This record gives sequence, structure tokens and C-alpha cells, in this order.
Amino acid sequence: MYVREAHPVDDDRPATPTNSSAGILIKQPLTTEERCSVAKQCATALHLEMPLVVDGIDNRVAEAYAAQPNRLYLVDRKGRIAYRGGPGPFGFNPSEMEQTLVLLLHEEQYPEKNK
Repeated sequence: MYVREAHPVDDDRPATPTNSSAGILIKQPLTTEERCSVAKQCATALHLEMPLVVDGIDNRVAEAYAAQPNRLYLVDRKGRIAYRGGPGPFGFNPSEMEQTLVLLLHEEQYPEKNK
């Protein structure tokens, strides 16, 4: 899910060196349409093939899930949070998230073993 821009160029703080060197210089979107446009640019640049969801301009989802700074979430097919990572980017633990995903897929494949 794309929420508000973490390091916009129109913020009081300077762009991060990583963003500057990568040419990621984005203003904070002020409308839902602008936010969707930035999310689409990101998905295109990263060649993402998964569905992309964008938080509303009211930041309701970001606030509900404590998404600042970024977090990794895994939501199961029933809409429950199966994994909630630590605050990113340094709290990300992709192998831990992968383990949760593997367990979820195993439970789906062999539901009788997980009763």
C-alpha cells in the first residue's frame, strides 16, 4: 500500500542522499489523484505486477496501521494481519515475513493438518 510520501522534496528537510542519487525527487501529493499517479510511477519503475493499493489523502490506513515509518504487512485471505514487521526500513525482516508466508501457504494446501 502506498501511503504518504516519506521524503518529499517540498518538505523542510532535504531529500535523503539515497533518494537524491537515485533521482527520486517527489513532491508530497496533495490529492488522491496525485497520490495514485506517484504510486503508478513507482509500480512502473519497479516492474511491480501485484495489485497496488493507495491510501486516501486523509491517511486513514497509515494511521490505523502505524505505517510511519514504513512497515511490511502480510494480510491473509480472510483479511487478518498474519505478519507485522518492525518500523522500516531498518526494522524490515524479509526472511521472517517469508517464513510467515510459507506457513500460510502450507496451511492453505494442507488444511486438515492445521486443525
